[in-house]
Amino acid sequence: MDIAYLVTPLITWITVGPIKFLINSAKARKWAFNLVGNGGFPSNHSAVVSSMATLIALREGIGHPAFGVAVTLCFIVIIDANSLRQHVGKQAAAINRLAKDDGGHKWLRERMGHTLVEIGGGLCTGIAIAHLINAIFGRG
Repeated sequence: MDIAYLVTPLITWITVGPIKFLINSAKARKWAFNLVGNGGFPSNHSAVVSSMATLIALREGIGHPAFGVAVTLCFIVIIDANSLRQHVGKQAAAINRLAKDDGGHKWLRERMGHTLVEIGGGLCTGIAIAHLINAIFGRG
């Protein structure tokens, strides 16, 4: 197996996490440990799937069936990140408002999904990292 296919998603995930943390911290003007997780700029999930799709395109070509599968997975992840998880976040906010006087209520995380800008940032980051890894590892 070509090692680039193994390290690309790992390096992308490890790179995007700290970038997101620093951006969230700068926006909040404090260390944003409470914002680590789902949501924020750039989208980790979009970065990981786009890095793999890009690496497959660079190594195998866009006519390869694996590229089609990777692009399909990208669309599924993006749709999930933008719509489904944002709706889950809105439901959590509504539940939190309804239960705010209940002392036993465990506060639900409201920031769940991604905006299109956050997804776009993830896509661009993933594409850039895949190009970098392809240049470093060559055609293994």
